[in-house]
Amino acid sequence: MTRPRKTPDTLRSARWFAPDDLRSSGHRSRIMQMGYSPEEWLDRPIIAIINTWSDLNPCHAHFKQRVDDVKRGVLQAGGFPVELPAISLSESAVKPTTMLYRNLLAIETEELIRSHPIDGAVLMGGCDKTTPGLLMGATSANVPAIYVPAGPMLRGNWKGQVLGSGSDAWKFWDERRAGKLSQAEWIGIEGGIARSHGTCMTMGTASTMTAIAESIGMTLPGASSIPAADAGHIRMCSEAGRRIVSMVWEDLVPSCIQTRPAYENAIAVAMAMGCSTNAIIHLIAMARRAGNDIGLEDFDAASRHVPVIANIRPSGDTYLMEDFFYAGGLPGLMSRIGDKLHLDALTVTGRSLGDNIEGAQVYNDDVIRTQATALYKEGALAVLRGNIAPGGCVIKPSACDPRFFKHTGPALVFDDYPSMKEAVERDDLEVTADHVLILRNAGPQGGPGMPEWGMLPIPKKLVRQGVRDMLRMSDARMSGTSYGACILHVTPESYIGGPFALVRTGDLISVDIDRRSIHLDVPDDELARRQAEWVPPPPRFERGYGWMFTRHIRQANDGCDFDFLQTDFGAPIGEPNIF
Repeated sequence: MTRPRKTPDTLRSARWFAPDDLRSSGHRSRIMQMGYSPEEWLDRPIIAIINTWSDLNPCHAHFKQRVDDVKRGVLQAGGFPVELPAISLSESAVKPTTMLYRNLLAIETEELIRSHPIDGAVLMGGCDKTTPGLLMGATSANVPAIYVPAGPMLRGNWKGQVLGSGSDAWKFWDERRAGKLSQAEWIGIEGGIARSHGTCMTMGTASTMTAIAESIGMTLPGASSIPAADAGHIRMCSEAGRRIVSMVWEDLVPSCIQTRPAYENAIAVAMAMGCSTNAIIHLIAMARRAGNDIGLEDFDAASRHVPVIANIRPSGDTYLMEDFFYAGGLPGLMSRIGDKLHLDALTVTGRSLGDNIEGAQVYNDDVIRTQATALYKEGALAVLRGNIAPGGCVIKPSACDPRFFKHTGPALVFDDYPSMKEAVERDDLEVTADHVLILRNAGPQGGPGMPEWGMLPIPKKLVRQGVRDMLRMSDARMSGTSYGACILHVTPESYIGGPFALVRTGDLISVDIDRRSIHLDVPDDELARRQAEWVPPPPRFERGYGWMFTRHIRQANDGCDFDFLQTDFGAPIGEPNIF
C-alpha cells in the first residue's frame, strides 16, 4: 500500500505547533520552557520513545541506557526524540500475573500516542506481555511505529553446567523436592541462572513474542535474536531510531504492514521455533487489532505442515537463544522455511520480508535444523477440542513425553491454586502417574487474569518415584519456559460455567493429540445434571481496573482482549477526528 510522502506541514505534530493562534503558541511556549529551541523540533518529526524500563524489571534493566541510543539515532536522522514511560510489566515481580495488565499497557500505549504531538513511535519492550501490549496499542493508534526488543540474557551457568531460565529452574526444583539438592546448591543455581540483563534465554514467551514482532515486519531484520548484553544491541537501537524518522516521512504505518499474510508468517515462524503456548493468545489479540480474523484453526493448520527446526530449550535439549543468535538468528531460521512464508510481505524497512532475509545463512545446522532434519516433523502446538473444551484448548507436544500423545486417565480435581499446591506436597495423596491433574478457576476471569499456573507441580510422592511428566489440565496459561504434558487455555473457562467446571475427581479423561481430541467420559445427561447444580463463584473484583477487566475480557480463544478495544467495536483503526 503506497501512501503520499509526508511534508513538514502535514506532520501530525504540526497540528499542535504550526498554527499562528493562541493555543499553538502555548504549545510552543511550553516546549521552549524545557530548553528546546524551535530549530530542534519545528518542521521535524517528533518521535515518541515508549519505554517500559523500571527498577523492578530485570529484563529491561538496560533500557535506561538504551533509550539514549535510540535518541541518538533519531537525532542523527533529523527527528526530535521524546521519551514517554509506560507501565513496565515485570514478569518476575507482578502478581497475580502480568496478563491481567497486558491490555492496560495496550490502552496506555494507544493513548500516549493519540494524546501527544507524536509523528512516530519507537516501542521498547521484550518481557513477555510488553511485546503484545505495545504492539496492540500502536496498531490501534496507527502512526508509524517500530519495535525494539530487549534481547535475551546470556546463558546461565552453575558448576560448569549451562542453565536455561525457567526450564532448568523447574527441573532442579523437582530434584530439590526429591531431596537431591542442598540449600547451598539451590542458592548457587539461583545466582547462576540469570547472569545479565535481558529476557529469558530459553524459547519462552519473551523470545517467542519478539520473534513474532520481527516476523510480522515490525522490527529491523535480525533484531529479535541479538543478546541484550551484545554491542550489536546498542547499534540496533540507534538504527531503529534512524529508521523511524524515515518511516514518518514515508507514512509507513502499522496497517500497511500488519496484513493477514504477515500474521500467517508469524504463525509459521512460531511453529518452527517451538514457540510458547502463550503465542496463540497474544497473536490472536494482535491480529484482530489489525483487522485480521486469525483464530485457533490457523495455528492448528500451520502445526500440521511447519516442522520445529529451532533446537532451543524447552523443545530442544541443549541450546539457548545466545546459540541461536550465533547460528544465524531469526533471518537464518526464516531462510530455511521460505516455502512456508509470504516473502512479499512489507516490513518496517520499507522492503519485503524476502528482501530482508536475502543472503541469510545458518552457521550451525544442529541449532537451526533443516526441514529434513527437523526436531519434530509437525509444529510445536496442537489445538484440542471436545466436550470438556468446546472452544478449544492447547498442548505443546514438542515439550512433553510422547506417551501422553494418546492417554486416558482419572481426573484429580483442584478448584484453586493454594489447595493444589498444598496437596501435591502430601505423601498420602492418592495419585498415580496415570492421573490427569486438573486445576480450575484459573482462566481470564477466574485467575484473575489467567496466571501461569498451568504447569502443575508433579506430586512429591511421584517425583520421589522418578516421575518427571504427567498429564495436567487447566484453564490457566503456563510459562513459555515450561515443559511437560500440560493442556492449557481450556475454553470456556470454568469460572463462567464452562464444561470444565463439571469435571469431578475420578472421571476419566481421554486425550488423542493426533486426532486433536479431548473427551470427558461422562454421559451427557449426567453433565446436564451437574450443569443445573453448578453455582457461580463470587466476583473477583468489586471496583477499579479489575472490575472493568472482568466485565470486558474475552476468552482465550479470542485473545483475551477487551471487547471494546477490538476493531469490530465500531470504529476503524486510527484516531478519531475530534481534535
